[in-house]
Amino acid sequence: MTIVEQEIYETIKIWPKVSKIVSTINTDTQYKKAVKILDRLIDKVSNKHNPKIESLIDTLGTLVKDYEDRTVAEPEGDPVACLKYLMEEHNLKQSDLPELGSQGVVSEILNEKRQLNISHIRKLSKRFKVSPAVFI
Repeated sequence: MTIVEQEIYETIKIWPKVSKIVSTINTDTQYKKAVKILDRLIDKVSNKHNPKIESLIDTLGTLVKDYEDRTVAEPEGDPVACLKYLMEEHNLKQSDLPELGSQGVVSEILNEKRQLNISHIRKLSKRFKVSPAVFI
């Protein structure tokens, strides 16, 4: 038996236990459980580096992101409404958006007295990991 075959055999043997934590997420219940586990794992490594736990965090984080990408729709509507929605979802205040400029500029944007420019759209798209189209 080759090393790869041995690793596959050993993985299949323990898969019933592992798959309770690391598996494709298809339901909201599975998603909530995965996020809860992910939070606990992150707490474990917040004070002490642990490569094994960090690898598990990366893997579980990828599965959570995949589920979110498949199920969570990007907000639609006017650009300012989308920005306000994303701010609310991320618990952000006006002062948490320095990439848009001064507090005055942010206020003008949120009160629709000023439009988002290309630079703002790029920065917001990157920050919130959404398509620039959300802000157009």
